[in-house]
Amino acid sequence: MTIAVECVIAGSVPTAIPITLVVTAEYKNFLAAASDTTRAWLHATDFRANPHTHALVPGADGHIAQVLVGVRDPNDVYAISHLPLALPAGRYTISDIAGAAPSLILSWLLSWQLGSYQFTRYKKPKRDPATLVVTPSPEIDHAHMIYAAVKLVRDLVNTPTEDMGPQHLSDVAQSLAKEFGATFNEWVGEDLLRHNFPAIYAVGRASHRPPRLIELTWGDSQHPRVAIVGKGVCFDTGGVNLKGADGMRWMKKDMGGGAHALALARLIMAAKLPVHLHMLVPAVENAVSGNAYRPGEVVATRAGRTIEIGNTDAEGRVILADALAFAAEHKPDIIIDFATLTGAARVALGPELPAVFSNRDDWFSRLDAASKNAEDPLWRLPLWQNYNSLIDSNIADLNNTGGPQAGAITAALFLEHFVPQQQAWIHIDQFSWNPRARPGRPEGGEAQTLRAVFAMLEMAYRKQ
Repeated sequence: MTIAVECVIAGSVPTAIPITLVVTAEYKNFLAAASDTTRAWLHATDFRANPHTHALVPGADGHIAQVLVGVRDPNDVYAISHLPLALPAGRYTISDIAGAAPSLILSWLLSWQLGSYQFTRYKKPKRDPATLVVTPSPEIDHAHMIYAAVKLVRDLVNTPTEDMGPQHLSDVAQSLAKEFGATFNEWVGEDLLRHNFPAIYAVGRASHRPPRLIELTWGDSQHPRVAIVGKGVCFDTGGVNLKGADGMRWMKKDMGGGAHALALARLIMAAKLPVHLHMLVPAVENAVSGNAYRPGEVVATRAGRTIEIGNTDAEGRVILADALAFAAEHKPDIIIDFATLTGAARVALGPELPAVFSNRDDWFSRLDAASKNAEDPLWRLPLWQNYNSLIDSNIADLNNTGGPQAGAITAALFLEHFVPQQQAWIHIDQFSWNPRARPGRPEGGEAQTLRAVFAMLEMAYRKQ
């Protein structure tokens, strides 16, 4: 398959068609400076430099001499994402790239790569993407690194459960460990009980594929410890509280948090960030069988708190309870968890805006700044302590459901019970899915907040 970005040695760039970015608000000025022939062509084709539109400008020989692309803002990370699969096959180059600021170059390169993504495991692509020709630079290396992590999330989430069960997530972690020299460990099936992870075992025991806790450690133990936890529910039937057909249709994506944890671990290791990484993915299937956990049962946890199961379809928070408690035992600088946790977060914020909770304003401020800079959106919701009464239980320490209101908040409050008060923690409740296609964001699995969280960690630790 044709590669989306081709690196060539400076001075030896093969013939490539130049792409010129035209800011929509400045299009009149562009037209005034253009040649009469170009101006006439653009008028004839009704090109108006609207965002995510382009014009193929012919030369005297009838071949494409230039591509004009309308952009709202050249810094927009999706500014040219529509081009790789819209332009005719061939080599292209961005005409202004040589003198551009490094941050702008990075944005353009990432934009092109995000727009070239196609999930091809089961179906041949309709076409190869057009190729962007660039010279080697730190920015292209960084863009490749970011895109590889985004692609990992998209590929994992898009893969159906038959090929993406708990063992498959384990295989991905083992592959990353081998590639980057990390240490891999896991507890599988009844080993979870022997090593005090009873909540993970309870949720996953009904599946023919045993539950497991996947662990990856990497880096110098003298560096600040960073714990990354990802919900790895590889399929969620809802358990005995069985989902309806519509609710179950896309539950292959319920391991999206685990996919994000693996991808962030990949980024941290590839960037050689000076941290001591501890990644945990509790990986299960929430299945229905004779030994499935049931509503009304009381489940033990690693932290010693007991959970009354109000609904077996609120399984993600139950497995995260053990993983968060284990992560906290090592007293990291920060714990970050990713989870496709609640429909309530989608009702509140929609599919494009992940909900974020944090018990530390300083850490959230870093994440918020990184989010805005990376154009990787998120929105903070409160850990409203008064709602803890909604997850009270008469027979256990906690109930795993909080009723029909404030569902994202009560889920976050539930998790907070497994994070020591002094421990800095960020919880991300995300959709991990694009329900509609947009430039650079095809329908299907999606990395959300991944770039923002990585930028936050770079901000926090790169200069230490």
